[in-house]
Amino acid sequence: MSTINSVNSSTTDTSTTKTSNNQSLSQEDFFALLSTQLSMQDPSNPVDNDQMIAQMASFSTVDGIGKLNDEISNLNTVMTSSQALQASGLVGQKVLVPSGTAYLSADEPSIRGIISTSAPINAIKVSVQDATGQVVRTFTVDGSAGGNIDVDWDGMDNSGNAVAAGQYTIKANGVVDGKSEDLYVSTYGHVSSVSLNSSSGAVLNVRGIGGVALSDVLAVSEG
Repeated sequence: MSTINSVNSSTTDTSTTKTSNNQSLSQEDFFALLSTQLSMQDPSNPVDNDQMIAQMASFSTVDGIGKLNDEISNLNTVMTSSQALQASGLVGQKVLVPSGTAYLSADEPSIRGIISTSAPINAIKVSVQDATGQVVRTFTVDGSAGGNIDVDWDGMDNSGNAVAAGQYTIKANGVVDGKSEDLYVSTYGHVSSVSLNSSSGAVLNVRGIGGVALSDVLAVSEG
């Protein structure tokens, strides 16, 4: 009996050293140790079958979860790389983003966007504000067709003068069912670069707006 205990103790020391060196226990290591335990067990006090099965099931579950986590990690890497590749093709193009704010410059002297309506509106009132909140231009857009209405500001103020380059915000308002209602506006912006974010994936850096997740892009301009 004492010899058996000594062997078991030696086996335990060996397994501890091996685990410490590798910092992990592979499936092959587990079954090798299990075989050694069975061959060295005390015949008068054999390992309980239920306990052995429970150990095997536990290891199998942990091993399976570990492999699943590895596969998910690999899948996330592939998806992130795919997003980055897709997003890189948008650099230099204009994308429609869920924001009424856009950037006006000498290279982009006008701002285009979409006004979304829940019902036909004969005359949609549009106002353009500069970065300080001052209204520089007001005009109306025909919204009788309903749905998504194109809006195009030429970069001129109410006096017909070209405004300075900078950030501007388009706001829209219309009468729906007899009530004044603010309408949702999205605008086109120039994609200057792309970056990767660990939580949101590919992020487009849109001039005048900042970072916009690739998944938030509503459309890509044809020209």
